[in-house]
Amino acid sequence: MQALERSPTRAPPRAPGLDLLRAVAIVWVLIYHASLFGLAPRENPIVGFGWMGVDLFFALSGFLIAGQLLRPYAQGTRPAWRRFLIRRALRTLPAYLVVLAIYFAFPVVRERPDIRPLWNFLTFTTNLGLPPGAFSHAWSLCVEEQFYLVFPLALALIALRPSPRAVIAAIGAVVLFGMALRGSLWLGWVASPSFDITGSPDSGPYMRLIYYPTWCRLDGLLAGVVAAAIQVFRPGWWARLTARPNLALACGLAGVVCAAVLFQNEVGGFFAAVFGYPLIGLSMATIVAAGAAPNSLIGARAIPGAGALAAGSYSLYLSHKMVLHAVGAAATGWPPALQLLAPPLALLAALAAGAVLYWAVERPFLKLRDGLAGRSRTPILETSPAAPPVG
Repeated sequence: MQALERSPTRAPPRAPGLDLLRAVAIVWVLIYHASLFGLAPRENPIVGFGWMGVDLFFALSGFLIAGQLLRPYAQGTRPAWRRFLIRRALRTLPAYLVVLAIYFAFPVVRERPDIRPLWNFLTFTTNLGLPPGAFSHAWSLCVEEQFYLVFPLALALIALRPSPRAVIAAIGAVVLFGMALRGSLWLGWVASPSFDITGSPDSGPYMRLIYYPTWCRLDGLLAGVVAAAIQVFRPGWWARLTARPNLALACGLAGVVCAAVLFQNEVGGFFAAVFGYPLIGLSMATIVAAGAAPNSLIGARAIPGAGALAAGSYSLYLSHKMVLHAVGAAATGWPPALQLLAPPLALLAALAAGAVLYWAVERPFLKLRDGLAGRSRTPILETSPAAPPVG
């Protein structure tokens, strides 16, 4: 990677724009899942395309994780792989295992009666094979955990003989492989007389074969990785990209709108399956680049509450579905006047459950992680206003 070195590799200061984007992503996913339980109007396009919030998470994750691992290469050293994996484990496993234990110990909380075997969750393979059932939103965590294992290996291989050509070839190969695979799966399995593009139960093959599997959903992560590589190794390009960050933001948002038109809903046709995911990934990464720029509309100053939502987004993501399910089920027996209060009560309950999980489980382990292996850019809410959220 040293052949690509162009800049000092000190990690940039914390960007409030990235916290805002993380907050937007979790709220977007939250209201989308609320619509699955009758707590939000799914016909609303903003609600209906809330599944794209996961793609925003992917772009953010690719950008931040790649930044951590690429900077040592630009310094002429190698990343501390053991430290990286320990930090990732302390970041993701404690809250995940607590929620997983709740799902298996108390079946009543499950949003669906069926659930994949425990070993699938423990091996982070629930996004592969059969429909995931309850705790289905763990599929995106599976994608990220597999990325944490494979990406360092890919970097190590490229670093054996580093060159811009090798990097570009690797990126192009991953993108083209994903497009070809999704296209062939759509033509060979999804395009059948029983398939309904509106997202009926017959659309199961699409979700199982194209939407969930890691090898079909690398576009957002890869786009974030590319943005981080440009920032670390091509600061001149990065400066030009972020010189007009609001234009970059507008282009990214326009790309998201175009992708929404292409998809129509969560279940896409052939062209959406092949070209839509790269478009979403590129658009989200462009938005992330704008958020990382300190002079952008979304990155110039911290938005009140965004930091707190960003810090608790992981715990909220893990726990929110069981809460939405509980409130949605209970509200069916309420008087009509009270049912109007179900959506805001469900969202408040989900926020409360996420906050409890964060403060009781996630935050102590983040503190332990930082004590063992040094601080990262993961936001941690501090009890003292004199200590701003740092990760």
